[in-house]
Amino acid sequence: AAARLGRRLGVPSAPAGLAGRIAAPGLPPRVPLADVMAAKVGAAVFGLLLAGTLAVSLPPRQALTILALGAAGGFFAPDLWLARRARARLARAGLELADVVDLLRVAVEAGLPPTRALAEVGRRHAGLVAGELRAAAGRVELGTGLADSLELLRARLPLPAMAVLVAALQRAARHGAPPGPALAALAADARAERARCLRDQAAAAAPRIQLAIALLLVPSVLLLVAAGIARALAGGA
Repeated sequence: AAARLGRRLGVPSAPAGLAGRIAAPGLPPRVPLADVMAAKVGAAVFGLLLAGTLAVSLPPRQALTILALGAAGGFFAPDLWLARRARARLARAGLELADVVDLLRVAVEAGLPPTRALAEVGRRHAGLVAGELRAAAGRVELGTGLADSLELLRARLPLPAMAVLVAALQRAARHGAPPGPALAALAADARAERARCLRDQAAAAAPRIQLAIALLLVPSVLLLVAAGIARALAGGA
């Protein structure tokens, strides 16, 4: 609805980095930049209308401020949604990367060319990263150059480890350099990074667990003790 409204009002030109912000959250490559800009314009109108309902009873200066904030918030709301989705997607990809790189190393060392290795790993492993590898191999089979397909893979998973992976595969395809040692080192680094992330998540969970104990378990135990004391007092009376 926002995109349809934005197209009626007029679509501004897309900024330079919008293509990357669309690719990182995993949106389909066929999504036009103009549609995203139209959605931003439509969301700005919706934000302006919502702010107008709040600014009716305000003084003129405050009303103008609320209207401007509503329009700006609506315009940038799609960017915030894309950034949040990209962060969640990259965090998931970081947890999967070590296993996928190990499988890719085994496939390449077994003698498979890069495109075939990408397709086999993508077919035999379930997950986000494997799906992107499978899509990259499919683009090559449909006529896209391997270099262009790998660049799109790097844009859709903008992780430092993925940049190293793409560079190793490009060197293997261009110069015949064996990517096995680079992939082995990359898998070790990805596994260490995954362990660090899991330790950070466990450390962050400890305060939440303590808060749950303090707010739920301790009061429930105190209620049981109070019920026992009340029963004893009632029996004595």
